[in-house]
Amino acid sequence: MDGNLQALNALLAVFSFVLGSMIGSFLNVCVYRLPRGLSVVKPRSKCPGCDNPIAWYDNIPIVSWLVLGAKCRQCGQPISWQYPLVEAATGALFLLVFWRFGLVLATPIYMALAAALVLVTFVDLTDWTIPDEVTLPGIPAGIAASVLFMLYPESGLSVMGPFEMPVFNSLLGVLVGGGILYALDKGALLLLKKPGMGFGDVKLNAMLGAFFGLYGAILIIIIAAFIGSFVGILVVLAGKRKSAQDGQPQSADTENAGPPAPGHYLPFGPYLALAGVVVMLAGPAIIHFYFNTLLASPSL
Repeated sequence: MDGNLQALNALLAVFSFVLGSMIGSFLNVCVYRLPRGLSVVKPRSKCPGCDNPIAWYDNIPIVSWLVLGAKCRQCGQPISWQYPLVEAATGALFLLVFWRFGLVLATPIYMALAAALVLVTFVDLTDWTIPDEVTLPGIPAGIAASVLFMLYPESGLSVMGPFEMPVFNSLLGVLVGGGILYALDKGALLLLKKPGMGFGDVKLNAMLGAFFGLYGAILIIIIAAFIGSFVGILVVLAGKRKSAQDGQPQSADTENAGPPAPGHYLPFGPYLALAGVVVMLAGPAIIHFYFNTLLASPSL
């Protein structure tokens, strides 16, 4: 019996990855079309180089990109690595969600949320925007998930906060998660005379707060800030190293130096999305460790 169960779990794990990669293929369409205001349903996908529709056998997630050698079958134009990356990332996240939660109500819900976070990440990286089509419906969806958690505690869902009513924690997650980033944006605008957080980031963390509650929203901001700081330091160091190799000293006249290079700007949405995945998979354990280990009274 145990062997049959292990075989079933292995089959479902493979199915989770395949399903995620197929969803990732659709997300690639959304990444390109949503910022341009195009329909994500029609027309069929086509090569931007030769305008030929992409055949189904050339649209198999990950596999087709490898078989074609990352080039269009018709015209030979290179196919971006972004396509298999989105498909593989979505497949891996679906697999992780299944591995973490198993056959419970939370699994399809968190798979859908993971797909939304992949979409947000790549739209923000390529277009510097976060689509309202994801975040605005995501806020009520997160609140609805808190209602399910209240009705079915065994669902595997997690809405973290100080109140026994998950819906209250979800609403607090929306207000505080979005409110902190909104305050940071206004503070940067007031003190530094330039925007801090984009309003898309505000709505994104409000959505994540709806799913994970007050503690989850705060934890996401902390994790995202650490990740963003680490990546930012690496970018700055890489920029200084490149300037040194090129023999171009950095100008001290910041007032007349013109706008910073594009590499000096880093969208914050991907860090929030990555932190959201961390909280999805390990949030309750992190919160439990903090309150019950780090804040525990030392024994006498």
